[in-house]
Amino acid sequence: MSASVTPETIPIRAAGEPPGVLAPDPARVFLVRAERFEQLATGHPLGAWLGFLAALTRVQHRAIASYPTLTLPDADALALACAHRMPVVPAQSWQRAPVWRDVLATLCADLLPLAPTAAVPKLQLLQALPAADLEALAEQVLHTDYTGPDNALLPYVAAALQVHWTAAASRLAASLQVLDAPGVCPCCGFLPVGSVVKSAGDVANLRYLHCALCNTEWNLVRVKCAACDATESIGYRLLEDADAQRREAVRAETCDSCHSYLKIIYQEKGGVDPVADDLATLALDILLDEAGYGRAGPNLLLVPEVA
Repeated sequence: MSASVTPETIPIRAAGEPPGVLAPDPARVFLVRAERFEQLATGHPLGAWLGFLAALTRVQHRAIASYPTLTLPDADALALACAHRMPVVPAQSWQRAPVWRDVLATLCADLLPLAPTAAVPKLQLLQALPAADLEALAEQVLHTDYTGPDNALLPYVAAALQVHWTAAASRLAASLQVLDAPGVCPCCGFLPVGSVVKSAGDVANLRYLHCALCNTEWNLVRVKCAACDATESIGYRLLEDADAQRREAVRAETCDSCHSYLKIIYQEKGGVDPVADDLATLALDILLDEAGYGRAGPNLLLVPEVA
């Protein structure tokens, strides 16, 4: 496996200013993530699962490479969204094209030969479900509703929806701007999976929240809660027993005002991808849950426990 691929995004900015929003590069975002999953799987206690997620992410990469043209908001709708600083293709109201279900079908077919035993019946069930049921599962993902008997199917549905919204985000780069609500994605209004402190170029040392759905990134100043906007009572936690590189690359920013947290990936310390690095540090989530903190945004490839 090559480790040469590094994250790349499309900057959106005025001359002389750091970019406020980074649109996803469809040629790289899932490829980088797949390689990071493969890298993290080596010697990891959850290595088999991380390796399976690498295979899933490679299917996403192949799917977006040939994704068809989408019907996006017209110029008037984009102008209205920009004028009111609203997401341009909001996750809970934009009319998604049915092509996302083709991605899901491909994902299920490609993953079945590689799937662990427990995942096989889930993939087979998804292949058999009618379109109406798949759309209902999509609504659960987009509303972060993990209840119901079929919640174990949601990560696969989410993976297909990620391709759909990432394709849209990459084609709307010029229309994206940071919103008045700094904790939600400028493209789709979804929540961040984590944040990344960049290490190179004109974004070096800047912190960007990373959308869990469309992979858009947007700037948020450091030492500030993404959930409640607080700047006081901010703390940082890390895994003391992790290997040195992983310990330095991933930390959790906690807020005692709203008792939430969000992980921060430090690229200069070896972090690469907020989705993969997040799932490789689930032990940190367990510690934070025991300490009374809740995640400020989901990782859509993981089904959380529902009380």
